[in-house]
Amino acid sequence: MAGLLVGCATQKAVSDKPYYEDLSAHRPKVLVPAETSGKDTALPVKNPAPVTPTHTVNQKVDLVLDSIDRYNQTRKFIDGYTIQVYSGQNRDDAMEAKRKMSIDLPEFTSTLQYQQPKFRLTVGRYYTKLEAHPDLMKLRRSFSSAIVVPEKIVLR
Repeated sequence: MAGLLVGCATQKAVSDKPYYEDLSAHRPKVLVPAETSGKDTALPVKNPAPVTPTHTVNQKVDLVLDSIDRYNQTRKFIDGYTIQVYSGQNRDDAMEAKRKMSIDLPEFTSTLQYQQPKFRLTVGRYYTKLEAHPDLMKLRRSFSSAIVVPEKIVLR
């Protein structure tokens, strides 16, 4: 029992007085010159004369924009998205999914593609996933495995 009492420390009394220590001896002293005290030291702002640019990049920007426009006119495809309703190797299952879709959801036009070795049933062409999301939610009621997949969209 004596060994247990030796290891315990006594509690210090809590003081109600706030802690205070004078640190003014350690703070740096700043002296303000006498001629500036009480005066406004800011200089008045003058309105500068408008400057005309001498080296503009307008011609270079126009050249770049024209080259981008020519490139966009030659493009035949754009990166987009479609909703994949069915993907598998069984042709009969793919045809059944297409038939079920035409009966349950006639407002959607589906496309059945065969890319060896699988059949794909897809719906719609969308530029963003956000644009495809409302239709995906409608399709998931009938086809729980429907997903949004990236696909090239043909430009007309």
